[in-house]
Amino acid sequence: MAKEKQESDLEITNESENPIEVNTEKAEEKMTDETIKSFNPSDLISEFEKEQSKKELPDIYVGDTVKVGVKITEGNKERVQPYEGVVIAKRHGGINQTITVRRIFQGIGVERVFMLHSPQVTSLKVERRGKVRRAKLFYLRDRVGKATRVKQRFDR
Repeated sequence: MAKEKQESDLEITNESENPIEVNTEKAEEKMTDETIKSFNPSDLISEFEKEQSKKELPDIYVGDTVKVGVKITEGNKERVQPYEGVVIAKRHGGINQTITVRRIFQGIGVERVFMLHSPQVTSLKVERRGKVRRAKLFYLRDRVGKATRVKQRFDR
């Protein structure tokens, strides 16, 4: 009986002399140029970023007064809280783009950094355009009261 099992094993291996070659040929037939391109890491990253980025964003400039709707979760409830202030800085680009918004709350300056393409940012509205001559408005941190105002721009 042991001899019969050995003979049957030999018959199975003799049917295809090299089974590894058969498997690789099938795999090569299944793979096309399109599937090889989809495994390129930079293409995968750019596709993911394209899916996650928001399509409808207004043009935001430094000095603008914006109202940002921020999604806040409290327990199992979600609500949108508006945060209004002056954009004092813009950083990065693409999906990593951020803005720093400063406002005065109860006499204390508060700054928040928002990632524009984040799902936490539900809405973004430009309330008024600001006329400034700098890329970053960090000097507003030292100003108090009416000195923190930014002139309005009407041409954009």
